[in-house]
Amino acid sequence: MGGLLAGRLGLAQARIPHVDRHGLVWLSRGRLFVEDGTLRFVCTESAEIQAGDYAIPYQRVSLILLGPGSTVSHDALRILARHGTLLAAVGEGGTKFYTAPPMGQGRSEVARAQARIWADDNLRLDIARKMYAFRFGRILPHRDIAVLRGIEGARMKEIYRVEADRHRLPWQGRRYDRSRPEGADIPNQAINHVATFVECAADVAVAAVGALPPLGFIHEDSSNAFTLDIADLYRAEVTIPLAFRVGRRVCDNPNLDLERTLRKEAAMEFRRGKLIPKMIDRIKELLGVDDIGSDAQRE
Repeated sequence: MGGLLAGRLGLAQARIPHVDRHGLVWLSRGRLFVEDGTLRFVCTESAEIQAGDYAIPYQRVSLILLGPGSTVSHDALRILARHGTLLAAVGEGGTKFYTAPPMGQGRSEVARAQARIWADDNLRLDIARKMYAFRFGRILPHRDIAVLRGIEGARMKEIYRVEADRHRLPWQGRRYDRSRPEGADIPNQAINHVATFVECAADVAVAAVGALPPLGFIHEDSSNAFTLDIADLYRAEVTIPLAFRVGRRVCDNPNLDLERTLRKEAAMEFRRGKLIPKMIDRIKELLGVDDIGSDAQRE
């Protein structure tokens, strides 16, 4: 948000960092409360925001992301609900996503576009092919989703092998027991953790635009199938390189806690790479909805 936000009732002017055109505000290490009709956030310094006493312009914000070490008052929840401003508690950098329904925007363009495309078999396949094109850098000629999944599977095996070689990690393939996740080797455990963090970032992006999590285009059975679709777009770019890089560090220093180290590294990488804003833009591009909330002209 470019300008200074004048606080009321003696509040100092304050610049709110990490606010972009997507309408996201990142807050952490502080108290979110209401005083005389003003939504305030008093905090210590963190990666998201400098220490201070801030007036939050909730009428101009679509989603407030409340990070670790924060509390929120009942009055703050009431005023946000009244004005249709979403609030979600998140881990550092968006590596965790804690909220409860209902979540959604005041506008429904994204959800309507998604439902319309999803309900049409041909359009649904077109979106799936576009998702694979993002990963491959080109649109594949195949129109059979099973074939596309097979090609992607072969590509992922090669990426695993390359990253394992790069980081000098032993790699026996993608193997883990869902009932005993701690029984997997370090690379597989690392992939599991980072995949969860990236999915949480995708949860934030899907909630921010008001998309429908169950209506996936590649994933089908999960209640958050669309979230998984979006997270998988960044598997080769973010998930695997981060998992193998930190996995190497933990192998070199067994005193490091794998999950905690990965979470901190992921938070920094998500911020540095603006992962969630990228996901938001990608969702809008996929569904043909522009930045001001109206359906874009389809070719």
